Amino acid sequence: MGAGIAEVFAKNGRTVVGVERDVEMLAVGRGHVERSTGRALQRGRLTEEEQAALLGRITFTTDVTELGPCDLLVEAVPELIGIKIELFTRLDGVVDPRAILATNTSSLSVSEIGAATKHPERVAGMHFFNPAPVLRLVEVIRTDSTEPEVADAIAAEARALGKVPVVCGDRAGFIANALLIGYLNQAAGMVESGDATPEAIDAAMQREYGYPMGPLALLDLIGLDTVVQILDRMHGESQRERHEAATILRRLVADGRLGRKSGQGFYGDPPLPPVTATAATPSHAEIAENLIRPYLEDAVQMRDSGYASAEDIDTAMRLGCGLPKGPFEILAGR
Repeated sequence: MGAGIAEVFAKNGRTVVGVERDVEMLAVGRGHVERSTGRALQRGRLTEEEQAALLGRITFTTDVTELGPCDLLVEAVPELIGIKIELFTRLDGVVDPRAILATNTSSLSVSEIGAATKHPERVAGMHFFNPAPVLRLVEVIRTDSTEPEVADAIAAEARALGKVPVVCGDRAGFIANALLIGYLNQAAGMVESGDATPEAIDAAMQREYGYPMGPLALLDLIGLDTVVQILDRMHGESQRERHEAATILRRLVADGRLGRKSGQGFYGDPPLPPVTATAATPSHAEIAENLIRPYLEDAVQMRDSGYASAEDIDTAMRLGCGLPKGPFEILAGR
């Protein structure tokens, strides 16, 4: 992820310092950039001269003090709050107090990370979506301490990089993951209660709303353990029942059925044992309606609380999750 972000900045003419923890990981990061730009070269999206110029703008180093002259720092270390806090504490002694420190976290508290620094007003989230060179969405996360001009500067830089920024407050999951993971959890709960099979649920969302992938197939793709971790963070913050991970998710993770990465999840061999249906088999329209309603309610609550605008919420779900319509676009069509 860090290599992809470095590539995005360098491609758009920025001078980049890419720091890794050791020479082995530095070689891995450099290799990612070289392979990514090599694919772009083969596809005619870069010339040899442009590729060479892009790579020439990136300084690869293990020395964090080389970040001193930088005016914007974007970290992409592992999603562990302790590691991020330790890094930001170190950066305090390296960078100019006027530099902007941005975290690429997808679900951790930006406020907690910023509180570990001397200048939390200069800390915000700049969440790129993976792969960063391809996906256009960037979530800009402002905390209660973030200076308005800092969030504005990050959003302006994202636009200059050819990205589409959306601005929101600091909650677990931000916009896209918060709405998506809640929706996926709801789908898992429908399987658990015997309301419908994974196959029926996935077919319903693809048929009724044109989603490119059904929620249970998407759960398998993301990884059930990853989704449970995000839900635990969301529930710990919100205490909402909707964010309590469905029991079936925890059971499948305990059984080692993590999704595609383990070869088994809601789909796989052996197949998931059938759950006894609680009622007559619902139609695709009924399944889709029961699944989309809580998702739309969450989006409305997000807008009405002032957390994010309807336009930014729709943009996040289309560009970040690949959905054909955002929640308010769905509501407008009803």
